[in-house]
Amino acid sequence: MNAGDSLLERTWHHSRFQDIRRLVSLKEEKNLTISLAFPTLNEESTIGKEILVIRTELMDRYPLLDEIAVIDSSSKDNTRKVAERFGARVFTSKTILPKYGTYRGKGENLWKSLYALEGDIIVWVDADISNIAPKFVYGLLGPLLEYDTVSYVKAFYERPLRSSGAIAPSGGGRVTEILVRPLFSLFYPELARLIQPLSGEYAGRRELLERLPFSVGYGVELGNLLDILRLEGIEALAQVDLDMRIHRNQSTAALSKMAYGILNTFLSRGKKYGMVELLQALETDHIALEQKNGSHTVVRTAIPSEERPPMIEVPEYRAKFRKADPVSTF
Repeated sequence: MNAGDSLLERTWHHSRFQDIRRLVSLKEEKNLTISLAFPTLNEESTIGKEILVIRTELMDRYPLLDEIAVIDSSSKDNTRKVAERFGARVFTSKTILPKYGTYRGKGENLWKSLYALEGDIIVWVDADISNIAPKFVYGLLGPLLEYDTVSYVKAFYERPLRSSGAIAPSGGGRVTEILVRPLFSLFYPELARLIQPLSGEYAGRRELLERLPFSVGYGVELGNLLDILRLEGIEALAQVDLDMRIHRNQSTAALSKMAYGILNTFLSRGKKYGMVELLQALETDHIALEQKNGSHTVVRTAIPSEERPPMIEVPEYRAKFRKADPVSTF
């Protein structure tokens, strides 16, 4: 068996972990605390339902979660007010570790959530899911609670594609299949066994997450996977089928910018790990062409490529969590 195929042995359906009482027992037996965070930007239409569903089932009915938080990128709508009304702890990203400045991006929110949250295990769930259910959380926690050798769990699911008012049963995950899977197949074939490496739902142990650098933008999921592979090997990864995820689909233009950011992170990691050699500096802007009045105009967009260091290297974090000085891994 190919070494990468072991990941397929750690691929489960969420129903494998649907006995929530058992998960609570495992959590208590292992003396663990668990935090759930939603990274948000203008999600007032969905965040309230997400918090309500998860809190009702996994905090009030079963004490699986110890806290639910929202890490917000200065939303212009009522995201923060709605989240507070439904009982989440609410943080504005720019107010967390303010001396280090702030960037707008999901990766920034994830990185800062490591400081804001208290749990030994962190679960991250996107805030735009219209078919939210408890399985989005307990499915990711199951492998971490049952198997001490698993450190990071990714979700996968069918992703319906909305088009002209209709919904196709699948078709989401276009950047994965067009860009990321070919790259993994060429450079990291063991990671090509991940069904949806860019999925927005995942969970990990703090002792691993705090050692990872975080891309502030689109490349955060890919960068984390490459770093985890380097740090702990493919055996640390697992994946869980959550059936279906219904959310906003992005335009082709938006996906192009996403792919740019992901490829930038991939090339940066490839250079760092000696997998690729860059013969010139990379350009800093995504270039698109916009047609108007029979001619084309160049549209440049700066895509964030900044990286946050492993949180364990931040003195305030070590002080808060009583960490000794880290031994640098990167």
